[in-house]
Amino acid sequence: MKIATAAYPLDWLDSWAHYEDKIATWVADAAGQGADLLVFPEYGAMELSTLAGAKVAGDLEHSIHAVSERMDEAAVLHQKLAMDHGVHILGASAPVIEGQGRPVNRAFLFAPNGKRAHQDKQIMTRFEREHWDIAPGGALTLFETDLGKIGILICYDSEFPLLGRALSEADILLMPSCTEALSGYWRVRIGAMARALENQCVTAMASLVGANSWSEAVDMNTGMGGVFGPPDRGFPETGVLAEGVLNKPGWTYADVDLSKIADVRADGIVLNRTHWQEQLPRTAGLQTCNLMA
Repeated sequence: MKIATAAYPLDWLDSWAHYEDKIATWVADAAGQGADLLVFPEYGAMELSTLAGAKVAGDLEHSIHAVSERMDEAAVLHQKLAMDHGVHILGASAPVIEGQGRPVNRAFLFAPNGKRAHQDKQIMTRFEREHWDIAPGGALTLFETDLGKIGILICYDSEFPLLGRALSEADILLMPSCTEALSGYWRVRIGAMARALENQCVTAMASLVGANSWSEAVDMNTGMGGVFGPPDRGFPETGVLAEGVLNKPGWTYADVDLSKIADVRADGIVLNRTHWQEQLPRTAGLQTCNLMA
């Protein structure tokens, strides 16, 4: 298969038609290059808040509600594009409010057969919990698709190995991200590469890019697309299958052969995924040794 990961800039939207045209163009461009799986970034749906005007888009709480109210329409659009182009799409995540509770950070996965599902972020960053009051969502999910088994770790979630391990049956882990600084980009990228190493799988990272003076939440974004694998037999020695150009909008593409994932898991130079359990008794026997003067 071919994976396309986005370095996606937000726009000030003049109308809903403007948004429809933008997403349709992005999907058509990737599908036209033969992509089977398209990955948009975390909080890429925040541009929908601009449809409610500058006052709403610039207010943390009001922007959450404005975006959440548009997500059903956005899902219908992505669902149609996935069917029309015969591709799987991980749509950009958004704050979604259900009932009377606080919003969750949710990304929807769309299949070309018309089916859709979602994954919620598990662990909130300091900004999400201290300023935005975004809540942890539903449980991790392993998605069985015609492309293979897919898991989703949204941004900060990629930095926690036990979350990745819970998805160890996944062939591909998708990691949509939104990072303000270069250091944040590298934290998520290092997490993505570490999860590829541990699970002997492929990870695909998408990034929000660019500055948006109209928003307090996504005002500055740094990153690029990338696809990573274990630095082992059948994969690049660096583990990097493809990477974009920092802060340059567009798609980054990588061809992925699932048989190579199965091969490296069965007979890699190392067998990290199989040997994971050997850590447990070793950590249980942790000792302290005092060498202080």
